[in-house]
Amino acid sequence: MNHILSNKNFNIALLGGGQLGKMFLAEARKLDICINVLDPSADAPAQLGANHFQQGDFKDFDTVLKFCSESNAVVIEIETVNVDALEALEKRGVPCFPPSRVLRIIQNKIRQKTFFKEKNISSSSFIIYKNLKSLRHSISNGSQSLPFVWKIGEGGYDGFGVKVIKNEKDTEDLLEGECIAESLVDIEKEIGVVLARDTKGEIRVFPPVEMEFHANANQVEFVICPSDISEEISNKCKDLAISVAESIEVQGLLAVELFISKKGEILVNELAPRPHNSGHLTIEACNVSQFDQLLRCTCKLPLGKIELLTNAAMANLVGEPGYHGSVEFIGLKDALQVHRTTLHLYGKSQTRPFRKMGHVTATGRNIIDARKRAKEFKSLLKIQSRDHK
Repeated sequence: MNHILSNKNFNIALLGGGQLGKMFLAEARKLDICINVLDPSADAPAQLGANHFQQGDFKDFDTVLKFCSESNAVVIEIETVNVDALEALEKRGVPCFPPSRVLRIIQNKIRQKTFFKEKNISSSSFIIYKNLKSLRHSISNGSQSLPFVWKIGEGGYDGFGVKVIKNEKDTEDLLEGECIAESLVDIEKEIGVVLARDTKGEIRVFPPVEMEFHANANQVEFVICPSDISEEISNKCKDLAISVAESIEVQGLLAVELFISKKGEILVNELAPRPHNSGHLTIEACNVSQFDQLLRCTCKLPLGKIELLTNAAMANLVGEPGYHGSVEFIGLKDALQVHRTTLHLYGKSQTRPFRKMGHVTATGRNIIDARKRAKEFKSLLKIQSRDHK
């Protein structure tokens, strides 16, 4: 441990400079660990906290290989990085978090679902389609039952690339490409479990959280911790997340999104091998955050024993519908007067409808109190654009 912290040449290459990178950098600053950031955007949120920032395409093989070649470790904050470049770096002895083999599975929804099936991990049933034409054909001839959940194979994020299909007309605006049709689950609750697994296989699990989704945007609106489920169900969720992490042999963070059906089934929905929206409240609610644990994994430092210090609720702060352009925060002074709340802005200069621009974490005597504060803060702060006419 002392060797890494005292070695001024030790550095981490971070692929992606968005809000996840920005919050990861905040932990690195505490330990004086050098972080070099690569992102295609000149005004990426993580540029200001980086030891070195380079504008470049993390999807390009040569760019990634050159940028990371002198690093001691590589961390990603977005799944769409060039996985072949990560594999090449690993062959040179540069560890990647997550490993390339894990990312190769997770960055494609079809490979994810196939992995679940092969490893007997509880998940909803699915059918693979090579393109929209074959999907529509199956709907029209009755071989694909309705309704179902459509997911694009690659490229989906924050609700983009996912849609409930009730009839053939609903397929008109779907993205072209290989996709899956998942059986629709009768959902009682959506639960998130974030865990850290180090290079020795040691695992630390954060308390399960409950995720509440926006009805129209199909993205998380509120995250509540602890989740309003029994201790027995909570332990089953943690055990399932651990079994997934061990099956895929992840190193670093793994966020496991779960469905609890109205029949009481616990099903894995999706995985994310990086810091996750459902884990943001760990900054205020726990003694160690998801970003702290990722840094510890990367630097081969001992994982922190996790304790929940307080009830908490997080609300995503997103761009108002109908507004595009330079960011303007309306009602900020009033929102900041809400007691026991912490605001995190992501440093994005441009807003658009439902774009994540920040989040607020509220704490309280119980989860009802915490959620009430988060909701009040969210209702007072409107993210619009000064360019709007």
